[in-house]
Amino acid sequence: MKIKDWMNMGYGIKRWFGLGIVGLSVIIFALIELIFQRYGKSAYNFYYIYLLILGVSVLYVSIAELIKSFMTLAKDGLIDFNMDSREIGSLIHEKKLLVQGPKVVIIGGGTGLSTILKGLKNYTNNITAVVTVADDGGGSGILREDLGILPPGDIRNCLVALANTEPLMEELMQYRFKDGSLKGQSFGNLFLAAMNGVSDNFEDAVQNMANVLAITGKVLPVTLDNVKINAILDNGQLVVGESHIPEVSISEGAKIRKLYVTPENAQCLPDVREEILNADAIILGPGSLYTSVIPNLIIKGVPEAIKESRASKIYICNVMTQPGETDEFKVSDHIRAIYEHGDIGKLDYVFANTMCIRNEHLRKKYHDMKQYEVIVDEEKLRYEDFELILGDFIKPRETSVRHDADKLSKRLMEIILKETLVNDKRRILEYVVLSGKLKNKKN
Repeated sequence: MKIKDWMNMGYGIKRWFGLGIVGLSVIIFALIELIFQRYGKSAYNFYYIYLLILGVSVLYVSIAELIKSFMTLAKDGLIDFNMDSREIGSLIHEKKLLVQGPKVVIIGGGTGLSTILKGLKNYTNNITAVVTVADDGGGSGILREDLGILPPGDIRNCLVALANTEPLMEELMQYRFKDGSLKGQSFGNLFLAAMNGVSDNFEDAVQNMANVLAITGKVLPVTLDNVKINAILDNGQLVVGESHIPEVSISEGAKIRKLYVTPENAQCLPDVREEILNADAIILGPGSLYTSVIPNLIIKGVPEAIKESRASKIYICNVMTQPGETDEFKVSDHIRAIYEHGDIGKLDYVFANTMCIRNEHLRKKYHDMKQYEVIVDEEKLRYEDFELILGDFIKPRETSVRHDADKLSKRLMEIILKETLVNDKRRILEYVVLSGKLKNKKN
């Protein structure tokens, strides 16, 4: 669309452009009179200073409104921002624009966290994954016990998800040995364990591995303390260790009442707090409620930073219930558990999937494992002080049900565009780039 067409679209461009010309003219006139003093009376100076201030004010308002009008044009699709490298000039320029993208902090663990990271990195380089380090089962648990390091599994998955390397490197990092004493162990876990041995601490080891993989964004362990997650069940029984919680909950027929961490004074990394405070959006999940999301919220410094942050706070609810953790849980139960474990202030948005599993064989497979679709109890949720985002957020698969990274990240970025960038005139470039990317994705 040509500029002359924009002028006639009813967005106020002509009005504010004309007002800007008037303001600029007043500024020039006042400056000329102040400099040359043509009438020679000092009393006139106050009049011209008044005109100068008036002209600057008028020019500022007109420029601000013009920017708002152009952002509205972009939002409504009347300005076509083509992100093809030939249009912009080069692929390097596009990467530079991504560096200036929205600041997003994702808090969680497990496969859910690494899934959403793959989608978000297409929109911004300013991603920080805050990862739980309470895992004490599987290959991570073995390395934690043998080498005394923090569990590397979830961190490895996040690093691989954000990596900008050849597919062979990703395959190598996720490779699990099939025989011998290393059977079941991931090469990526061993690589991170070795990196820990040549680094000052675990945080540096993660950063060094991130440099090797040339990742987009950052991956931060929530704490460097050797934490253990414990649970108190409804029947009063204490369960020590994250990996034992679902098993004991099932055998006792008792639900989780409360989680707590030992040592109780475990503190989050200073970088974690800083990233949360500076974020445009804070995303909780997707991931296991009691073993991926909440373990981060009971580390000192994390809930306080989330509550203090001005970022949009978003929770992505799981698609399926989990035996021994969230049996019979509805969306409102997930939110209640989050609020009970961390004083994070109010959530602004909650994502919930409404698409049923269409594959009868796959649905039966999950139901046989006592896993069911999380019910969206809209009647109860309508009284909550957040916006409920419903939709089809799952990716059709033959063997498992997972969130769709592309669908989720696109909807998340639309919210960030609306909540953060549209009203911040200093970040018009970010707005334009993100708006263009979302439009291209839609097409």
